[in-house]
Amino acid sequence: MALRLCDSQVRQYREQGYLIFDRPVFAQARFDALRDCFEQLLTRWMDEGISRSPEHMDVPHFWAPRLFDWLFDDAVLDLVEPILGPDIALWSSHFICKPAAVGKRVPWHEDSAYWKGRLDPMEVVTVWLAIDPSTTANGCMRVIPGTHRNGFSQYEDVADPQTQVFKTEIRSGSFDEAQAVDIQLQANHCSLHDGRIIHGSAANTGSLRRCGLTMRYISAATRHHGGHDGFQIYLARGTDRAGNAYGDPSKPNRAWIEAHADGQPAGH
Repeated sequence: MALRLCDSQVRQYREQGYLIFDRPVFAQARFDALRDCFEQLLTRWMDEGISRSPEHMDVPHFWAPRLFDWLFDDAVLDLVEPILGPDIALWSSHFICKPAAVGKRVPWHEDSAYWKGRLDPMEVVTVWLAIDPSTTANGCMRVIPGTHRNGFSQYEDVADPQTQVFKTEIRSGSFDEAQAVDIQLQANHCSLHDGRIIHGSAANTGSLRRCGLTMRYISAATRHHGGHDGFQIYLARGTDRAGNAYGDPSKPNRAWIEAHADGQPAGH
């Protein structure tokens, strides 16, 4: 095991709430296999109606346990451990795929606002892995540095829900959008961000698809409150420190699948 962040990178993450890791996350063959896996899942989910749109391919590991090959890979966990410590649990994952020309806007939000009451403390590290290149031309993620110290802003309805991934966003004027930083990434590079930071992305009006895999982790000392519609967390490394129950990564999450037999919900 060789932890992949230096002290200055960890310091930037803690101070600013995000970090760009501008080197390959996986060996090329491993990344190519992940991308092939995603393409197969995308075809299946859209053909079978599991997901309402490619932007909403949430918790894919519940349906496809083979994704744990990458979610539990040391290449990822060694990015997370310098921030969370040696005892790590997988909180969630999400392929957010914006098709070329029609990919939806992601309104300004905090991930923590969707998870309120479910984690104690609310400390989540998201590794945002670029499956496709992510640029300003195809709607890359944008963050507002330093806004991760709260995590629970006031929200309002979006003007045009059909063109947005979410129906609400942080109230206009409550933060300085001029401070936004574009998170531009090559394929197989990643960013890390705190679950409380304000972030969003523009619609993809460009000619190239933009897909990222979010891999979300918590300390195994964090308490998970309840199973939401069969929602499970998984011990990724080390030892449980909070008395949590963990799912079996070798099996599909049948409780979740059965609870959503009519189609995958628009989660986060």
